[in-house]
Amino acid sequence: MPALESGHIAPVTYLFGTAPVSTDTGAVQDVLAQTVWVEGVPVQGAPVQEVQVEGVQVEGVPVEGVPAQGVQVDGTPAQSTSGRKGGFKSISNISMFALAKRGMSAEEMFAYLLGREFENGEVELECARLLGVGLLDDLALAQTLVRTLTDRKGLGRGSIVAELRRRKIDSSAIEEALEELEVGGELERAIAIAQKRAPQLRSLDAVTARRRLGAFLQRKGYSGSVISTAVTRALEPTGPVFR
Repeated sequence: MPALESGHIAPVTYLFGTAPVSTDTGAVQDVLAQTVWVEGVPVQGAPVQEVQVEGVQVEGVPVEGVPAQGVQVDGTPAQSTSGRKGGFKSISNISMFALAKRGMSAEEMFAYLLGREFENGEVELECARLLGVGLLDDLALAQTLVRTLTDRKGLGRGSIVAELRRRKIDSSAIEEALEELEVGGELERAIAIAQKRAPQLRSLDAVTARRRLGAFLQRKGYSGSVISTAVTRALEPTGPVFR
């Protein structure tokens, strides 16, 4: 649309095929008397009583520069599609703000936007957009979480799977991400964690210490066979001396 100059706007035609109106700014009132947009829906022949909203639309195209004095239809203020809650701009702003705080799975984002009271169709379109540009990627999120949960928190496979499911990550993405967890690597992590924990159990007898250490590893999500080996290695004769 050409830029506004000296109080004029680009030529505007009626929605229903009538003759074009003058480019004079004062003629905008006549245009709006024929075509008023309410929530993006044209209302033909609605009387223009006064102007109160930004983003007047004629034939679906925003007319920039029209004084933001708004439109009323049958005494009810019309709303601009550019700022309404269900508009593309609004839902995109909210989804991007959420992703700026943390990574989200596709299902998490879908549920989040529905919780913000957007329509199902709008949410589907926005999630498809985010998937298309790679801002939603269940596999990448799963791989990141696997590394974080193993390296920083020392969790075992069981707890990792539970966390990925809690984050509503696609099951195929979970399986692929878990391929990074080698059995040997998990056992080594469990042994290292058990050996670090064992000195804190010196005040206990050997049986109690073994039970407590096993329960500790179990809470971290390690399997029974891994726990058994790790506890034995951590409490072997060269380790801490118990009562």
